[in-house]
Amino acid sequence: MLKVERASVMNIDNAIRGARNPMNSWGKSDSTYDENGTFILGDADRDFGHRLAIAGVDHRKFLRQVFVSVDITAPLYWWKEFDTYKVGTVANSTSTMHKVHAKAFERDDFSHDRLDEGGLAALDAVIAYLESERQKFVANKEDRQSWHNIIQMLPSSYNQMRTVTMNYENLINIYYARRTHKLAEWHVLCDWILTLPCAAEWICVKD
Repeated sequence: MLKVERASVMNIDNAIRGARNPMNSWGKSDSTYDENGTFILGDADRDFGHRLAIAGVDHRKFLRQVFVSVDITAPLYWWKEFDTYKVGTVANSTSTMHKVHAKAFERDDFSHDRLDEGGLAALDAVIAYLESERQKFVANKEDRQSWHNIIQMLPSSYNQMRTVTMNYENLINIYYARRTHKLAEWHVLCDWILTLPCAAEWICVKD
């Protein structure tokens, strides 16, 4: 299970203006701002960005200045793989250390969409154990043994939400490295990447 929420794409206006700096070609820009101050990317600037994007990493530096902030909820086993992309990304997560005991454990706290009946039964047994230990810890916060039991028994299918900031160059790397991955969570993220502004022209540059 992977869920993407509250996505924002920022700084396209400054990035595309900076991309024109080397050739002093600002006069060829056709982007504008509407009456509300919203940036409207012009067709010429969109195509200019595309030509830079397909020219290679050295030429598409402006994509590192197009920022994306998004809330991603995904299991811990997926986050371990996402951490491959630490360079150029920042993430703030919900805390298992401080808040794992704040609510009752239930099945939807875990990714279980591809478990069979046996797997679900095993997960339910673990959840029941975690909940019993959680209740002990809530009743007596000095009972660190219960807390350790929760932390060390927590399955890697436990879902965690992180607010992630990336740039379009990161997304190119993620898309082409993970779009055929055997984990379904990567397919969800790659499908979302394709919905971003100028994804067809600036991110899908290797097809």
